[in-house]
Amino acid sequence: MMKEKFPGYRGAALKALREAGAEIEDLIRVTKDGRTYEGVLIPRSEYGDDNHIAIKIKSGYNVGIRLTTTTRVERIGVKEKLTFNPPSPPEQKSGLPRVTILSTGGTIASRVDYRTGAVRPAISASDLYSIVPELSDIATIEAEILFSLFSEDLTSKHWTKIAEATAKHIEKGVAGVVITHGTDTMAYTAAALSFALQDLPVPVILVGAQRSEDRPSSDAATNLIGAVLAAAKAPFAEISVAMHESISDESIILHRGTKVRKCHTSRRDAFKSVNVKPIARVIDNELVLLTNDYQRRDINRKIILKSIFNEKVALIKFYPGMNPENIDWHIDKGYKGLILEGTGLGHVSRNCFTSIQRALESGVIVAMTSQCIWGRINMDVYATGRDLLAMGVIPLRDMLPETALVKLMWILGQTEDLEKTKALFTTNIAHEISERTIKE
Repeated sequence: MMKEKFPGYRGAALKALREAGAEIEDLIRVTKDGRTYEGVLIPRSEYGDDNHIAIKIKSGYNVGIRLTTTTRVERIGVKEKLTFNPPSPPEQKSGLPRVTILSTGGTIASRVDYRTGAVRPAISASDLYSIVPELSDIATIEAEILFSLFSEDLTSKHWTKIAEATAKHIEKGVAGVVITHGTDTMAYTAAALSFALQDLPVPVILVGAQRSEDRPSSDAATNLIGAVLAAAKAPFAEISVAMHESISDESIILHRGTKVRKCHTSRRDAFKSVNVKPIARVIDNELVLLTNDYQRRDINRKIILKSIFNEKVALIKFYPGMNPENIDWHIDKGYKGLILEGTGLGHVSRNCFTSIQRALESGVIVAMTSQCIWGRINMDVYATGRDLLAMGVIPLRDMLPETALVKLMWILGQTEDLEKTKALFTTNIAHEISERTIKE
């Protein structure tokens, strides 16, 4: 029972807190080696050691203090509970465009869980609006929570629900839709919506954050402001991803939904457009177009919803010495399509040819992409590629592997006809295929 008052603490640290009569959320003073630290006692990670005490100091940062034989711990006051209470939303201004924010979770809608030291989904779309009052000068915000999940937990069934909710709000006449989303699989969802939401009349902008909004270095607010501004005012009506263009807060870049990849684990400018220019950037609260190749905003256009996906599709990354049984397993499990992430211009080992031929003869769609980020495949250059083409492997030019996976899942959700599937796969539906590769 005593340990429940001190989550994450045990051993020497727990003993020191008990002797001081301190509890979680009390204000304490820790004196060590002639230095004094004051702050709110917070829970520790349940996987931490037993020699540190964690406090939140006045600046907002958390500090861990290692105990020694001379360390003194004192309880000096009771602090209010460590809960998040968002401020009241700013007053809505009349005459502004209406924008819907759909929340699915992720870091942009998260706060630190002091039990584990990790980040957890916690903040709703309306909370985000409350803590980013600048939005009240851009649009009238409507908010809806769809999920509170990290993006790795989203599946194609969630894509369907996101698409349906987006279409519902667009049909109500909003100027645009913003979807808050975890960054790790945001590119997959962006691609899925690019195929599921056709003939868009207004922009749909996905936005995330690399750092939660309760961190001093958070990118949540600036990303959200850029996304809402684009949703409200952009002349294009497409799916795009809004994130930092650089590590500074100077500009937000808008990437096309089928041509974007997360290229860094933690940097604020983690997202890059691949083989194409971004659609636009937001700088000094102004939207600057970077291409003329886009579908124009048209509020009279009627959205077409095609939101069914077939999950019996796999993305298989080739590697030296890969066992062809990886391919056979998917055939035996009834998969309808395989995206091969081959080397260079689109190759896999000849050791895999028999399994690939078996897949094709079983009616499985097999298509080729490249592990390389930049450039496009060309399977006519080497004999390996030409032999794969002769078998019936579909070359996907510069389509990203993630986009190819999502597109095939979407196609097989619309039709099971083999010839129609092949025709749709090589048809450029949402700018997923570039006619030519731009020079870097």
